[in-house]
Amino acid sequence: MLSVSSSQPADKPAPKDSSWASWLLIGIALAAVIALAVVNSTGKGTESAAPVSSGETQTIDVGVDGMAFTPSSIDIEPGTHLVVNFTNSGDQVHDLKIGDAETGRVDPGETVQLDAGVIDSSEEGYCTIAGHKMQGMTFQVNVGDGAAAGHDHAVSSASNPHVNVPTAAELGAQRDDFSAFDATLQPAAETKTHKETWTMTEEVVEVAPGIKQMRWLFNGQAPGPTLRGKVGDKFEITIKNEGSMAHSIDFHAGEVNPDKTMKSIQPGEELTYKFTANRSGIWMYHCSTMPMSLHIANGMAGNVIIDPPDLKPVDAEYNFMATDVFLGEESTGADAQRVADGRFDLMAFNYYPGQYDAEPIKAKVGDTVRLWLTNLGPDQPLSFHVVGEQFDTAYKEGAYLIKNEDSTGSQALDLLPAQGGFVEMTFNEPGTYSFVNHIMTNAEKGQHGKFIVTE
Repeated sequence: MLSVSSSQPADKPAPKDSSWASWLLIGIALAAVIALAVVNSTGKGTESAAPVSSGETQTIDVGVDGMAFTPSSIDIEPGTHLVVNFTNSGDQVHDLKIGDAETGRVDPGETVQLDAGVIDSSEEGYCTIAGHKMQGMTFQVNVGDGAAAGHDHAVSSASNPHVNVPTAAELGAQRDDFSAFDATLQPAAETKTHKETWTMTEEVVEVAPGIKQMRWLFNGQAPGPTLRGKVGDKFEITIKNEGSMAHSIDFHAGEVNPDKTMKSIQPGEELTYKFTANRSGIWMYHCSTMPMSLHIANGMAGNVIIDPPDLKPVDAEYNFMATDVFLGEESTGADAQRVADGRFDLMAFNYYPGQYDAEPIKAKVGDTVRLWLTNLGPDQPLSFHVVGEQFDTAYKEGAYLIKNEDSTGSQALDLLPAQGGFVEMTFNEPGTYSFVNHIMTNAEKGQHGKFIVTE
């Protein structure tokens, strides 16, 4: 097969116009000159401006109280040169970091001066030792307009979209205007028939330091009233729904037909719940309207104590109910989705975290005390422990684990949600005895309190 090619010469390429390239080079050079002029005129380039001093130096003394700096914040004007005289008045090593300035580790009783430099915007100082910032060791420097706003809690609203969750230090801080839920337990009445009338309401109350939200309440309180009696006693509890939604009640202390007694009661209605206490023990009760977890989380739970027949006399009795605390909007209460997901914010005895740190319980040397315990949940387990003490009696779910022992003892009582028991101990020395959920992360979220024992 033959290939055929043209005998005509190929066309010559047209000459290229290079003028556009010249103009491009000129433009680039001009832009570079302009940029250099701008940099030289400002003296900044792309670097951040250094703080401009107002010429004022402010010195502040900062100490430590527990796991908090005191004071925990300062208000200054922009450009203030801040100097901090930091005294570690706590009982363990701490430090303080503000911006790039750090004290380094400071032993208890020592004082170190921290030159924080010129401050032109608000920032948070903190203790850098692992876990201390989370426990509340933050120091807020509020500058200018931010000063009036005060400081946020160390646990930011990112952990809960509705509120700033209080720190451990804030939970246990003592306040003149605070009154803890009375945990004192009175002896069982001699009557054989116990008749009471309770209301069911929805009310906005304080649920943690500085936080108010809707709670659903039996008789205006959370936890609800405690019933106490003896085996064979009869109980007639009339509950009136004065709220805006359906509620109900389920007494674990009674053996009854749930269809008749545990039904939801509509607003404006009432129901009389009757049961006989056939067995001793510490029994939970709660609202059984769905979702039960939300009704319990919002405050609708309590306990019934039916004394074992051989219960010995003691100097004092206290009633602690372990509860998970879920925060939410003030007008609606616990966030329903967070409750459903089990994402609790705080932990408590008797529905208010840290209240027995803020207002410790007082006792005397030689006192034998009985602590009744119920885990109301709705989800978290309890491992109850008193620091510095041992239990000579421990009772759980209807049976003694140990009883009036001298040569052995118990260090913790474990209770799952809806379980109950009690422990007994004698204070032999004066001092501060903390009681905790020994699931320590839950203790640090507010399931913690104190006995102050004196001569």
